Parts: sequence; structure tokens; C-alpha cells
Amino acid sequence: MTNYHGIIGIARKDITPPVGIFARNWGAATHDVAAGVHMPLTLTCITFQTAAATAPLVLISADLGWWKSAADERNLRHGILTALSLPEERLMFCLTHTHAGPSTFSEDAGKPGGHFIIPYLQQVQQAAIDAAREAMASAQPATLTWQYGRCGLAVNRDFPEPGGSRLVVGYNPAAAADDTLLAGRITDAAGRIIGTIVNYACHPTTLAWDNQLLSPDYIGGMRSVVEPATGAFCLFLQGASGELSPAEQYSGDTSLADGYGRQLGFAVLSVLEGMLPPDTELTYTGVVESGASLAIWKKTPVPAATTLMAEMTEVEMVLKPMPSLAEIEASWEACEDHVIKERLWRQRGIRKTVGEGTVARMPLWIWRLGNSMLAGQPNEAYSGFQLALRQELFPATVAVMNIVNGYAGYLPPEESFNHQSYAVWQTPFEKGSLERLIRSATTISQRMIQTA
Repeated sequence: MTNYHGIIGIARKDITPPVGIFARNWGAATHDVAAGVHMPLTLTCITFQTAAATAPLVLISADLGWWKSAADERNLRHGILTALSLPEERLMFCLTHTHAGPSTFSEDAGKPGGHFIIPYLQQVQQAAIDAAREAMASAQPATLTWQYGRCGLAVNRDFPEPGGSRLVVGYNPAAAADDTLLAGRITDAAGRIIGTIVNYACHPTTLAWDNQLLSPDYIGGMRSVVEPATGAFCLFLQGASGELSPAEQYSGDTSLADGYGRQLGFAVLSVLEGMLPPDTELTYTGVVESGASLAIWKKTPVPAATTLMAEMTEVEMVLKPMPSLAEIEASWEACEDHVIKERLWRQRGIRKTVGEGTVARMPLWIWRLGNSMLAGQPNEAYSGFQLALRQELFPATVAVMNIVNGYAGYLPPEESFNHQSYAVWQTPFEKGSLERLIRSATTISQRMIQTA
């Protein structure tokens, strides 16, 4: 368990888009627009400062899927940075990765319900600015306490196709999955909970092509358990979930997502219940002789950890041989299969994001909050990213986030490139890119940890 003490604020805005917005996220879908709302989509912001007058670190989590355009993401984020007078390294805009949200791609404007998209992106940008300002205005001295736990919701989803040579995207009961849950509790000077953070790696793909409702997927159900119990907002951070998902998924049944949310929510409450009071630890105080020799551990105060640091760097990743943008667009124009056409549309967005060269420079954000580290990056890293960082940086607590400040593709480990799989086909990056990201994140984090 680790603590950070500083000036912390939290705020939330509703970012549910209008019903009828273009929301086709699945190639197998037969509908284009959202027909209703399962649960509201939200944007939650937490700000961290060493003092009220200092520049904040701004952590935002929004119930959105992924970016199909680097320009759309850049316009939204840079508008927030400008409005808040922040340097680039001090904002992490994280997506929960729901697959039941609206399109965030301005180039979908000509599709059914697409006229809502650009105004909606402007709405999200303003909501983020307002939430950050509100969080800072209400910020107060507080302590963030982290603790790890476990939740069995996530399973491995690289399944060897029976009778085939592919890995298809679905539950693989023969493979282990990282079930690590990281919960953060924010308490005020009186010890009252004023906010929580949940970092967990599991694809929100419960609701798929049969679902026509806007939904945060299981994340909404998790919040509906945690927030009433704590009386405070809960911010969700999607972990390194490249190969992780629920076992039963691709459903139109919202009750399945609700149940998964309760499963994660109760696991979060279990972790919170097991935490010590803020700024305390158990200390060995000696032995009491009884029927046995009893080791006595008692709660003792620990010094407040107040360090705040932020760094953004770029990691060079070699690109796989890919068709040019012109070739992809020509194939898309000629294609009449709606599933293949959707894949080509996504590939077009990726090619525009990474450019026409042979190397792409992918951003990486590393923050230090007291004795904890936060690592955020835009791609869909496999869970090896978080497993490696937590091992290398121990005893520091480490939160790891996918789909932060952008998106391009998957980051599978080198050995995955020996198989035919969606992640290997989809990614624009050559093998070794995940390992390069791990090395960069580890090096920067270790340097920060060694800084007094």
C-alpha cells in the first residue's frame, strides 16, 4: 500500500451523446445509429497539485471507445491544454474503451447520424475543460492510497480456432490471464472518501453488434456499485488489456454487462475495505509470549509522500509493410462486403495516424505521484506491459493505461507474431514494439523513482 498527499480535486460531467448518433462499432452490425441509452456516458476528472497555486496534473477518463483519427484526438486534447494553459506532459485523457459508444471520427459525418459527431466532439472537449476547472476549484488537501487486489472478470481472449490455424478473438480457457486490480482511495483531512480510482485490464466488449444502446459496458455497472457505497465519484482507467476480455461477450443483453460490473465493483469494495487508514502502515513492534510466541504489528504513521513529476517522451516503433493510404482507399471504394469494408476503413485511419514512413513515434506519459507511478500510452498493449512494469518497479505501486491521448493499434508480444491473429493483423507495428515500450517506460520510471 502506498500513499500520495497533495491538493486533489475531482469532478464529473455527463457526456451521453444524442440518440441517433452514428455508433457502428462492429463489422457484423446491421444498424448504424444508437437507438437509446443503457447507462449515461460520463467524463471524470481528477487534478493533482503540490499546492493550490501550482500547475496541476490532470487525469481524465471518458466513456468512449477509441480514436480513428489522430487529427480528431489532437484537436480535442490540444484545445483542453490551451484552455487550461498546460504543457503536454500534464494531461492524460484516457478512454474506458467501451465498444457501445458513439463514433469519435469526424470523417463519419456523412454516414447516418454522422452529423452529430463533430458537435459531440466539441461537447466532450468543453466538458473536459469544465470538469478540470471544477476539480481545481474544489480541490483540497487529500491523500491518495493505493492497494492491489484481484478480480476474475478478465480472461485470455486469444483462442486457437478448432481445426484451424488462427487465433480468434474469444475466451481461451487454457491460457492464464492477469487478474490484477488496482484501487485508489482519495480521502480528505477528516478521512472521508472523496473519490476512488479503479485500474483494471479487461476489454469492454460485452455489448456488441446486437446491441443498439449507448453504454459504458461493465464500467457503468461497476460505478453503480462503488459510488453509492463510498459516496464519491469513481474514475476508471483501462489497463493493458490487449488480450483480455470477459469470457461471455458479444451480446445484446445489457444485464450481462451489468453483472460483470457488479463483479468488478464488489472486488473494488473488497480492496477498499481492506485498506489501512490514510498515511499509516503496519509496523512490527515485538513479541508477546502466550500459548505461542505472537508477533505484534500495529498501525503507525508514515511520512506523507508529496512528490509530483510528469514526463512525456516518444518511442520509435518500426512499422510493418502496409499498403499506402491511396491503395487502402482504392480497395475501400471497390469493396462491397460490409465486414471487409469496415476493416479497410479502420486500416485507413491507422495509416493516416502512423503516416507513410517506416517508423512511427508513439507518445508515452509517465507520472510519479508520491511513491506510485502512472504509465499511459495510446495503443492496445498486451498485459505483459503492466506485468513487466509492476515487477521491475516494485515496491512502487504502478497504474498502467491503454488508449491514452491517442490510438493506433495493438501491441502484442514478440511471440504472438508466430500466429495468425487479429491483433497481429491489425497492428501497424513490427514485432518488438511492445518490448521497446516496456524498456522506455521502465527506464523513465526508475529514473523518476531515484529522484529525491
